[in-house]
Amino acid sequence: MNKQNQDLIALEKKLLDKEEKLEVEKARIQEEKENLDKLKEDYREKLEKISGFTSDEAKKELLQETENKETQIIARIIKEKEEEAKITADKKAREILIDSMRHGALNYIAEYTVSIIKIDDEDIKGRIIGKEGRNIRAFEQATGVDVDLDEEGIIRLSSFDPVRREIARRVLVNLIKDTRIQPYRIEENVKQEQGAVKKIMTDEGEKLIHEVGVYNLPQELIEILGRFKFRTSYGQNLVVHTLEETKIGIHIALEIGADVNIVRLGCLFHDIGKVVEGEGSHVKLGAELLKRFNIPESVVNCVLEHHEDKPFSSLESVIVYLADAISGARPGARYEDVEDYAKRLKDMEEIAKGYEGVSDAYAFEAGRELRVVIDPGQLDDAKTTLLAHKIREEISSKLVVPGEVKVTAIREFRAVSPDSTV
Repeated sequence: MNKQNQDLIALEKKLLDKEEKLEVEKARIQEEKENLDKLKEDYREKLEKISGFTSDEAKKELLQETENKETQIIARIIKEKEEEAKITADKKAREILIDSMRHGALNYIAEYTVSIIKIDDEDIKGRIIGKEGRNIRAFEQATGVDVDLDEEGIIRLSSFDPVRREIARRVLVNLIKDTRIQPYRIEENVKQEQGAVKKIMTDEGEKLIHEVGVYNLPQELIEILGRFKFRTSYGQNLVVHTLEETKIGIHIALEIGADVNIVRLGCLFHDIGKVVEGEGSHVKLGAELLKRFNIPESVVNCVLEHHEDKPFSSLESVIVYLADAISGARPGARYEDVEDYAKRLKDMEEIAKGYEGVSDAYAFEAGRELRVVIDPGQLDDAKTTLLAHKIREEISSKLVVPGEVKVTAIREFRAVSPDSTV
């Protein structure tokens, strides 16, 4: 028992000795830590004095430097990726457009409305005129077109309405073949050909909408679309143009994930205003017509925006605009006599220059816009506004201009004092 007590006492003594040593070691470590903290604070104070920054300012400066460095790296990476994306996007865009144009290829053979009928025998003109001109008067009254017989070997029919012109052409061809040209025969032929042309328009309208995958349109709208067969723009038949544009537009929409149905209808209806009677541009007339038939607003916007008359409101409007430009701009799509084109622009400028107070005039955009420079000493702002309206009205009544004419009158007054010398 004594042996065990002695052992326990010895063990306790050892533990106490170790505890004392630990306390001493702990105190030493604490002292060293305090010394290190003091050294750290001394170094910090010295660095602040040398650099002129506080600790927080130095930290902020270091972070800013790191951020600037990383920003440059990130910016370089972004620029590289942007360049790569542009190259890829341009390549992909070309592929989409080329493939879209390939889809726009047609088997449709356009029949262009002609206003000239060639004849072999000049005596036919005498029969067309009739006694004291009764036949030609009856023909013009029944068909609503003007007949020009002045050129040898040619009869020229003129009318702003392509359907009337086509009916007149068919009637005149029938009368020339029949040789019996009399007022009552003219009226019979006109009624007969009116029915025939109406049926042709209905058939052509149905053929057009089925070709582009549109169904269940109102019958009146189908007949209006059928007028495209007898309408051309710069020599490009509207049926051909509409089919091309719609197929191109649909393919672009499929490639980029746009609403195909909106694009389909937007392309189909974009030029419908060209075969509608009324005042204003074909864009405005087309939109008003579609609203009457409760066509969706998104489609009407495509029509309103396909010539950028108003800002694009949707991706589908942009596609309709692009498809229209591709179809109209392809080689061989359209033509216009250069002499007639130049003459139209010159005539527009001459009309404007004929007004008092106009110092100069310039026609732009194929004659769709006329800029008139006003002499500020002769006309004030109110008279300038009135003059622009008068010029526009005269041009619209005297010249055939594609689209609506926009007249911009520019009146600027400047006063410049002489340079003074010192």
